[in-house]
Amino acid sequence: MKRRQPLTFWERLYLPQIFGGLMVIIYRFWRNLLLHLLHALGLAKQTRASVTVQYPEEHKHYPDNYRGSHRLTLKEDSSVRCTACFLCATACPAHCIFIEAGEHPDPSVEKFPLRYEIDTLRCIYCGMCVEACPCDAIRMDTYVHPKIWGYKRADFIEPKEVLMARSQTLAERGRDALLEDMLGEYRQQEDEAHNAKTARHG
Repeated sequence: MKRRQPLTFWERLYLPQIFGGLMVIIYRFWRNLLLHLLHALGLAKQTRASVTVQYPEEHKHYPDNYRGSHRLTLKEDSSVRCTACFLCATACPAHCIFIEAGEHPDPSVEKFPLRYEIDTLRCIYCGMCVEACPCDAIRMDTYVHPKIWGYKRADFIEPKEVLMARSQTLAERGRDALLEDMLGEYRQQEDEAHNAKTARHG
C-alpha cells in the first residue's frame, strides 16, 4: 500500500487552497454576469453563459436509464397488465404503493387492480417496484421528473388512470409528449390559481 505524502507548509496553511477556490467562484460569477449582459444586448449569443439548464425554457435530456415518473403498462387491448399480486407494494421500502384487488370480468384472468395508487411524496424513486414486478406491469421509463406542483397532499397521489394514460401517451405521441403535457398542466394550475387570487382581490 502506497503511503500518503505529508502536507507541505503551504498546504497546511490552507490559505492558498481557500484563495484558489474564491478565485474560481469570483471568475465564474463575473464571467456569467458579463455574458448575460451581452446576451441581453444581442451579443455573444454563441457562448453559453452558465452550465445550469434554464428551466422551463430549456429541458434537460434525460438518459435512457433515468428513473422518471411511474407508468402502468398495457396489454394489446389497452387493459392494464397488472395482476394485483402486491409484489411491488411489498418490495417498496417507502410503502407508497396502494393496491385494491378485484375479480376480473374475464374468467381467464384471476384478478386485476380496482385501485392502484402511488403517493409520490413518499416515493424515493428507487426502482424496487419495477424490479419486483413479475409481469412487467410497472415501469419508470417515462423520462418525466416527479410532479412538483400541488396545493394539497392529494395532488401528489397518482391513481391507476393517470399511470395508464402515461403508457397510452408514450405509445401514441412519444416521450416528449409526456413532458409537454406535464408543463401544460402546470400552466393551467398556475392560471387557475392566478384567476382565483384575482377574483378574491377584485
